[in-house]
Amino acid sequence: MNTTVRYANTRPAVAAGDAMTLPANFYTDPELFKRELRAVHYDMWLHAGRTEQLPEAGSYFLVRFAGVNVIVLRGQDGEISAFNNTCRHRGTLLCQEHEGKIAGGRIRCPYHAWTYELDGKLVGAPNMEKVEGFRMEDYPLGSVATATWDGHVFINLSANPIPFEQHLAGLDQKFARWGMADLKRVERRVYHAKANWKLIFQNYSECLHCPIAHPLLNKHSHYMSGDNEPPQPTYLGGRMDLRPGVTSLTMSGQSNRAPLPGLSEEDARHVYYYALLPNFLLNLHPDYMLTFQLWPIAVDRTDIVCEWHFHPDAIAKPDFDPSGAIEFWELTNQQDWDLSDRAQEGISNFGYQPGPYSNREELLFGLDRWVQEKLARLD
Repeated sequence: MNTTVRYANTRPAVAAGDAMTLPANFYTDPELFKRELRAVHYDMWLHAGRTEQLPEAGSYFLVRFAGVNVIVLRGQDGEISAFNNTCRHRGTLLCQEHEGKIAGGRIRCPYHAWTYELDGKLVGAPNMEKVEGFRMEDYPLGSVATATWDGHVFINLSANPIPFEQHLAGLDQKFARWGMADLKRVERRVYHAKANWKLIFQNYSECLHCPIAHPLLNKHSHYMSGDNEPPQPTYLGGRMDLRPGVTSLTMSGQSNRAPLPGLSEEDARHVYYYALLPNFLLNLHPDYMLTFQLWPIAVDRTDIVCEWHFHPDAIAKPDFDPSGAIEFWELTNQQDWDLSDRAQEGISNFGYQPGPYSNREELLFGLDRWVQEKLARLD
């Protein structure tokens, strides 16, 4: 039986002059980068981690990027909250390790022993008894908004964040059947890209480079398969199809793991690639979840945290072996980061000029317009 599937470029045509890449300064100018941080990352909901990283009261992890350092913790009441990692006395860093458990259930400054409850309340301030008008209730830790979605933890640095439901924009219903809260992290890897954060998003949001850069990925999932949603105010995304006979994106294209509970036969034939702006990439596979956090460090530096998550029933089996999925994406990731680094170098070249997008790069053009609109609101 002939199982060949043919794909065609059926998306609407565009005129070459109507969809052009951004000028170089959007990727190279440190001052523009600072404006982007204020317009985007300091204003929007950011993926911070997973609820499983906070198993009990006092458990915490840090979020650190581009001048930001936030403690995300589980309080005595079991709720997740977040605070600026800065003592209210003289600004000393409170927690130094990336993650752990707060000793004694109280956050104690190592400099002058100002002490805070897990809810941020100041309960100890030595040598302040003769400061007239000083009240401990006036100096809690700086609070940072938090929200959770199906096992994911988000923070928002804005004083007036948009409702989290508005940020999700229906993705919670769209992906509910994957049961992401039940999945457990098996592997975590951190990469340091020498590229602007937008270049990582752009690379993620198209697969025209896949036959050249990702021959194994293209072998398992045709680069012209699937389709994209129209760009949305808070996310970009679409799906691709597995080729006939392929059951998962692993080195072999096969998996002995069952599809995740709740998925239909149709779901098990697709991989969903969604970028929840501005820092979360979500890959939903038939049998596992892959996530990426993008943390802008400088105009030409981005740290990327990649994690592989599997269902506990699969993990519990004696023949559980995630290496095929891990090795597949380690290979693909390294290929992508190399391309992003090379894009940064090329755009930084004196001779760079904006060029035309393909009609199949509509998500990239949508990202460009979105960034420009966010910047315009600062003016």
